[in-house]
Amino acid sequence: MQKFFWFLILILVVLHQDNWNWDDATLVFGFMPIGLFYHACISVAAAVLWYMATKVCWPKELDGGVAGPWEDDEP
Repeated sequence: MQKFFWFLILILVVLHQDNWNWDDATLVFGFMPIGLFYHACISVAAAVLWYMATKVCWPKELDGGVAGPWEDDEP
């Protein structure tokens, strides 16, 4: 499953290079340049992918966490 997420990350890295939107003056929603909208969509896709990767690929032995100084056993 980890290889699948690495593949998706690689696709996002390749799609991030959007040379085709540099000279396009199209506005999305009447105010946002298409290049900015494209990067906003890539950012949302990266955030969703990162969330899914941590939910699916996170090692189970790390779920317990490490007790910090504020979690002392003494009363």
